[in-house]
Amino acid sequence: MKVSMKINGVEYERDVEPRRLLVHYIREDVGLTGTNVGCDTSSCGACTVLMDGKSVKSCTVLAVQAEGAEITTIEGLAEPDGTLHPLQRAFQECHGLQCGYCTPGMVMASLSLIKENPGLDERKVREGLEGNLCRCTGYHNIVKAVLQAADEMGVKA
Repeated sequence: MKVSMKINGVEYERDVEPRRLLVHYIREDVGLTGTNVGCDTSSCGACTVLMDGKSVKSCTVLAVQAEGAEITTIEGLAEPDGTLHPLQRAFQECHGLQCGYCTPGMVMASLSLIKENPGLDERKVREGLEGNLCRCTGYHNIVKAVLQAADEMGVKA
């Protein structure tokens, strides 16, 4: 089947098997490898991207279901000149990562969380990121990073 979508502002059109997962389309067909495959069961969230502004686990979406959608991956957050998005910068400044495997999905889920939930506090961030697993950090610095970015983005109450 032919599928077309915009990924990080660039239009892509490819022929795909109807069963092709969006995560594999992004990584293998388009070549954007920042989106990670962690579990293939939607348990970890390492593959989280934004689809039409909402976070989705791209291992649960078929590429054909994303027909006509606007997809944003971790590669699409920084400015063209390399300036990091406030959330990326906050993860760096607050040491919200260790091995980094979960980081792309965690950042994308956090961005959606910030945009959809003004007035975030520690409890709301922890609850909002329950579907994204980190096996290294204990989440404290991730929560700190999300709250710092929300404040910088003018979303925190």
